[in-house]
Amino acid sequence: MASETSTRDFVSLGMFIIDEFSFADEDGNPTGRTQAAQIGGGGTYASIGARIWLPPSRLGMIIDRGNDFPAHIQEALDSYGPDMWLYRDNPNRSTTRAINSYRGEFRGFDYLTPRIRITPHDLEGTKLARPRIIHFICSPSRALAIMSGVKQDPDWRPITVYEPIPDRCVPEELPALTEVLPYISVLSPNADEALSLLSMPLPPTKELVEEACRRFLDIGVGPNGTGAVVIRSGAMGACVAQREQALVWVDAYWSGPESLDKVVDVTGAGNSFLGGLGAGLVLANGDVPEATLYATVSASFTIEQEGLPRLTRTKDANSAEVELWNGDSPERRLKELQDRLLTRKGTK
Repeated sequence: MASETSTRDFVSLGMFIIDEFSFADEDGNPTGRTQAAQIGGGGTYASIGARIWLPPSRLGMIIDRGNDFPAHIQEALDSYGPDMWLYRDNPNRSTTRAINSYRGEFRGFDYLTPRIRITPHDLEGTKLARPRIIHFICSPSRALAIMSGVKQDPDWRPITVYEPIPDRCVPEELPALTEVLPYISVLSPNADEALSLLSMPLPPTKELVEEACRRFLDIGVGPNGTGAVVIRSGAMGACVAQREQALVWVDAYWSGPESLDKVVDVTGAGNSFLGGLGAGLVLANGDVPEATLYATVSASFTIEQEGLPRLTRTKDANSAEVELWNGDSPERRLKELQDRLLTRKGTK
């Protein structure tokens, strides 16, 4: 069991996946384009979103490493700090893989191997035991099972960041979601998912997103309604809602026509956003709107390329080591977002 001093701040129960790719035109004919297998999985992207703000010793996730684990992927994971990963090795099976099939503009996704789900029980007796914050991506029904596992340890009361899995964001899941919401600290679907769960019309607008936030709060998020709703709304930004507080919109970092060339691939942006949110809750002492700024910065680095953002290290003017992501400072971007928010409020 983790000691008080070694308790991790953030752990994702999401999966690690090796992503493979195929490319065809709208008629299904191969385009000839190829892309090497790369790191994937919602848990991985969430963990890197948190890693942008936290050192490896303060976060983590489990990786089920099979007998086919590529050396270049191991090297990439190590570059973020080996201590953040907890490997479960199984020489008798393959690593979880999925195929991303592009046909014209349409993207399909299918697992090539069986999935290995991670539960709170898997953290027991490891360096990841009893983290302050857990993040999970699943159906509302499975979220209930995860929370049941958490409640088996009466001395562990983590902050819970719940990301509903996209294909289960349907009206039929609303009763199960209603049942689990009292145990959720932060509920964060994207705008399409939120409106679908609530049988509201598409496409999303700010007005519809705000109404969805209010409806979730009316259902009751967190113990005695003390939780928060953060609806991720793409270029519109993110809407943050808590009872007895005004709704807050946080701009997307890359927004406006001048930012179009910065948005390369949005895969994993939502996962990374929620990892950043978890780190932000730690660094901002539980202030959800402020934590959403950290989340937004994490997502901004994720969408700038295919795959995960690149971590490099340099020295500042005092010869102290500084981490840069895609060559830029997360702290600089955070300050820029804070200034934007103050300007909009008319306090700067």
